[in-house]
Amino acid sequence: MNRRLSPFAFLAPLLLLAACGKAAAPTPPAESVATVNGKAISKSQFDLYVANIERQAGREIPADQKSQLLDQFIGMELAADAAEKAGIAKDSQVADQLALAKLNVIVDAGLKKYLDEHPVTDEELKPEYDAQVAAMPREYHARHILVDDKATADALTAQLKGGGDFAKLAKEKSKDSSNQNGGDLGWFTLDTMVKPFGDAVSALQPGQMTDQPVQSQFGWHIIKLEESRAPAPPAFEEVKDRVKQLVQRKRLQSYLDELRKNAKIEKKI
Repeated sequence: MNRRLSPFAFLAPLLLLAACGKAAAPTPPAESVATVNGKAISKSQFDLYVANIERQAGREIPADQKSQLLDQFIGMELAADAAEKAGIAKDSQVADQLALAKLNVIVDAGLKKYLDEHPVTDEELKPEYDAQVAAMPREYHARHILVDDKATADALTAQLKGGGDFAKLAKEKSKDSSNQNGGDLGWFTLDTMVKPFGDAVSALQPGQMTDQPVQSQFGWHIIKLEESRAPAPPAFEEVKDRVKQLVQRKRLQSYLDELRKNAKIEKKI
């Protein structure tokens, strides 16, 4: 699964090796890719930088381009070193940004660790999929004629009730861009329409037209429902990874809710 990880999520924790009554085992020196004013740039840090660039670019960086990236990274080290000497890190805004960056890294790594220790099982995915499918809204296919005033809408409604052709009148009278298609709006769900329009559509049966014009912020609508249908959900296997991400998000939200419940919090704004 392509679960999003921050560029820092690959950092492994430092393992302190100590034996009872013995000195800690020496840590082997980290492999470096360069030194800048005597400061080593570790291979692991540079690899992390490259991985972040690849993630942003959405492609793997060829080996022959990594030398350019190393030059960029060295430039960043030089700029950071100059900024440190200039006291930039003591600026309150910069200090806040550094603290926030540290918070993001720790939170991301901590939540990843929680998911690793509380993995989502395949048995949890199908019920979530079924619940999401059950919540999918019904789809509607309708036409409408949109005009500026109620008098015009009333006159058109009377004309349609007398046998007028809806598509023809929509093309001639509607101010909506759908007029060239005879007022055809295609398939949509009610939540994508303004509420008065959606409420009117939901009250119609296929083939029915609104008995009275419907007002919205766009003007006056005369609506005809062509047909409606239950949505066709994607197959479970096609969206399994997305369902897993959803279950993981819910698990993390429950975890955060529990932390909040057990915490002493005082808001001052």
